[in-house]
Amino acid sequence: MADNGVHQLTQAELIAQMAELQAEVKKLAKLSTQNSASKREYGNSKGPTQGNTDLLSVNPLKERLILANPFSKEITNYQMPKYFTLPSSLKPYKGIGDPRAHIKKFQSMMFFNGPNNELILCRAFPTYLDGAALLWFSKLPAGSISFFEELARSFIDYFAVARIYVHGSDYLSTIRQGPQKSLKDYMTRFIEATMEIPDLNPAVHLHALKAGLRPKKFRETIAVTKPKTLEEFRERAARQMEIKGLREADRTERKPRREEDRMPRSANNKEPRKPFKLTPKFDNYTRFNKRGKR
Repeated sequence: MADNGVHQLTQAELIAQMAELQAEVKKLAKLSTQNSASKREYGNSKGPTQGNTDLLSVNPLKERLILANPFSKEITNYQMPKYFTLPSSLKPYKGIGDPRAHIKKFQSMMFFNGPNNELILCRAFPTYLDGAALLWFSKLPAGSISFFEELARSFIDYFAVARIYVHGSDYLSTIRQGPQKSLKDYMTRFIEATMEIPDLNPAVHLHALKAGLRPKKFRETIAVTKPKTLEEFRERAARQMEIKGLREADRTERKPRREEDRMPRSANNKEPRKPFKLTPKFDNYTRFNKRGKR
């Protein structure tokens, strides 16, 4: 059906817009409250007539460009370790996906710098926010966060609606090993998909993993051996990938030799031919002096 030129928003765009609208509504409500309080104070300091006239000319409060610091003084004044490094493999959260999963990934990667420290977690967490999530962080009240648990809980509660759009276990049935995809690529893609599914049943995981295999020798092997656990399946997949690698290495070594054998010898490489020369078979021969009778 024609869309009549109307752009269909994706789920990601809808979630981002919802988060931005929620933040704008909160901001407008806060500005309205501040304006009302300002007007009351200004009206009380003037006469009745003068106050009503001046209320019309009160300028609206402008949004601050400098982010308010939501952390306590202890967190703000904490000196980060000299050799501390931020993990670079974690993608910033933009308001899409499971917020709990982002918290878990963040904490697990921070173990690289040693045991999780509450102060370090608080200081580093905003680095991995972007889009609607960064906008949410900028609206947190100043000095309202004293522990990482408070920050994580507030973050999860605010973006709980985004978890609705996270893939479920049914999504795994759509992953297939294409004709041009290796077993290694298929396993990697499957692992990435399962990381986004909370509380995945191992039996469902294994069934979908088997069903997505390309109909070839390895799938036949799995059908015969019937691995009952994910660990058994991964072991067989690892063996198959190892065999595949050995075959490719052997094929690569043989190819140059065959090409060398097929190449014709150049004129320069030909050995010079020896001239043909008749040689007698015996050293002595009997001479015939008499002619035969006619």
